[in-house]
Amino acid sequence: SVDMSILYDRSETIRESYHDVLFTMALTLGLVVMVIFLFIRNLSATTIPSLALPFSIVGTFAVMYLLHYSLDNLSMMALILSVGFVVDDAIVMLENIFRHMELGERPLEAALNGSREIGFTIVSMTLSLAAVFIPVLFMGGVLGRLFKEFAVTICVAILISGVVSVTLTPMLCSRFLRSPEEQRRSWFYRVTERFFDALLRAYDGSLKWVLRYRPATMVSFVLVLAATAYLFVKIPKGFVPDQDTDQIIAVTEAAQGTSYYEMVEYQKVVAEVIRQDPNVQSLMSSVGGNTASTLGGPNFGQLVVHLKPRAERRSLVDDVIEELRPKLSGFAGMRVYLQNPPTIRIGGQVTKSVYQFSLQYPDKPVLYASAQKLEKEIAALPGVQDVTSDLAIQNPQVRVTIDRDKAAALQVNAEQIENALYDAYGPRWVSTIYAAVNEYKVLLELKPEYQSDPRALSMLYFKSTGGRLIPLDTVAQVVKETGPQTINHYGQLPAVTISFNLAPGASLGDVVAQIQGLARQTLPAAIGTTFQGAAKAFQSSLTNLWLLLIVAIMVVYIVLGILYESYIHPLTILSGLPSAGFGALVTLVLFGMDLNIYAFVGLIMLIGIVEKNAIMQIDFALDAERRQGLTPIKAIYEGCLIRFRPIMMTTMAALLGAVPIALGYGAGGEARQPLGLAVVGGLLFSQMVTLYLTPVVYTYMAALQERFRALRKQPSLSDLPSEV
Repeated sequence: SVDMSILYDRSETIRESYHDVLFTMALTLGLVVMVIFLFIRNLSATTIPSLALPFSIVGTFAVMYLLHYSLDNLSMMALILSVGFVVDDAIVMLENIFRHMELGERPLEAALNGSREIGFTIVSMTLSLAAVFIPVLFMGGVLGRLFKEFAVTICVAILISGVVSVTLTPMLCSRFLRSPEEQRRSWFYRVTERFFDALLRAYDGSLKWVLRYRPATMVSFVLVLAATAYLFVKIPKGFVPDQDTDQIIAVTEAAQGTSYYEMVEYQKVVAEVIRQDPNVQSLMSSVGGNTASTLGGPNFGQLVVHLKPRAERRSLVDDVIEELRPKLSGFAGMRVYLQNPPTIRIGGQVTKSVYQFSLQYPDKPVLYASAQKLEKEIAALPGVQDVTSDLAIQNPQVRVTIDRDKAAALQVNAEQIENALYDAYGPRWVSTIYAAVNEYKVLLELKPEYQSDPRALSMLYFKSTGGRLIPLDTVAQVVKETGPQTINHYGQLPAVTISFNLAPGASLGDVVAQIQGLARQTLPAAIGTTFQGAAKAFQSSLTNLWLLLIVAIMVVYIVLGILYESYIHPLTILSGLPSAGFGALVTLVLFGMDLNIYAFVGLIMLIGIVEKNAIMQIDFALDAERRQGLTPIKAIYEGCLIRFRPIMMTTMAALLGAVPIALGYGAGGEARQPLGLAVVGGLLFSQMVTLYLTPVVYTYMAALQERFRALRKQPSLSDLPSEV
């Protein structure tokens, strides 16, 4: 009987990650509801904005179904992050209605007046936040295909939440909210109310001080802007972060010319060492066949190692690799290269290490010498390990030179000699044995002891047309030499590919820059160079991501300009972005993480989150200037105090919505962690800064706007009366 078992099932880690994401979403929802309750301290009032979440999520599922999207890691991550956003608009609406009720209005009247007062603010917040992700929809290449579903999912959730907030939320408030005078105040309400009153008084006093010393605030803003630009340039750059998928790929390489049987023995020893590791559950070892042809020769082997599930081991896959590396480094005649297989393989060749750098040149001797020199230089870099190349030019060979004239005289032709050599050393299929339920191919070959000895060639005989047996030595000359095992090409030119892995703590951006510098210093100018695979995609994405960030800011500026019909107010709203970027980058540096794709998405999200706070402040100030005739400084001062509670609530909701991701919980959580850390760090710092920076910038921009108006009102020469 045949016993078949599954060696490795990638769907297991996908299902595990999916269930962990579901738990993360439930935890996020609980944290957001807790924030609402702590600030409102009213059960019915807490329930109303919480209802915006299921309506938004169900509506998002409907759109995803129509677009044929699936629930994958990226779309689920978008839903997790949207939990903190979709309740923001409902929180702002609820808080404003609740504030009107605290002023003595009845629920229906408060719902009508509060929704009318805050409606434009919510529309501005919703459209500007959704506009942040519009450039992501037009990204090209692999990154565009990756994040398109992410952007669509979060945009749809935000837009639906905006509709729910201006329609369903006011209706529920008018029906189910009770005026504060009708409620009994518990001890919890009294204690927290004293705390919030003290917090508001502290903010009131500090805001007055800041408005009194506005130049100092602007100096701080310039310093934060400069520090943010510096960090953007200096922070290590990465690509798609490594993820623990319970799998390790081990590529083995023996000396060129190693026979298949020797390779099998080497492979058994390596497999036994790996199998004894307590983190390993199973493995598959392969030598020869497709493995040899894929990796570049018969001296290569491969082991696919399946680790125990993440919950059953203490170490992540990268830590397991570092533990195995010294155990596998002491084999004579064999090198072992360990890889954490990338979650997304983007082009490139199948090499012994993850990242590739290729050299091209028509002159092979110059190319090979230059490649060997550059490989030694790259191996000396501090941020790389497992440096190797596909250059194989020391393979033992036997050259058989046929003397055609002599062979013709002895009535033996070259085809007979070639067929005899193939019969001896090639997989010659000569027959098939048919059994009752199976069939077996019969292959013709020499005995193994003759295959490994080149002197056995002299024992080969060929039958001439006359029937005589002619030995090979009579018609051919046999010479032992070394030569290339393979001659690789890239773009129709001879090429050598150097592959490498990143050392722990090293960033791909730094290593790529160092290798490019070494190539310029070491190689002749005529040799062409290019990165392949993930390293090449990283180079193109680095430029695209900076452009994406700039375009996202410009799109938000245009949307805000249309909504406010002003060039000035969008600048005030966006003035808090440097502080958010500074907080996000400092957080990444403190946690030892590079600015990778996920962290960059977090920065783009911060654009939409931070400007929502400024919109709430500025909307009230503009309305106060128009209706009450207040000065800009008085209007923004009152706007900051009145909008302090909803700003704190929405920021805390968005922050706690990103906390589970920042903790890196669950399968694949370590890959999503940079995004959560960027959002949490950016929100924490920008919240402290923008509460004071936005009103100061608003007063300066208002003064600048008044100056422009005064210049426009000055009469021109054509308006002066002519002399009579």
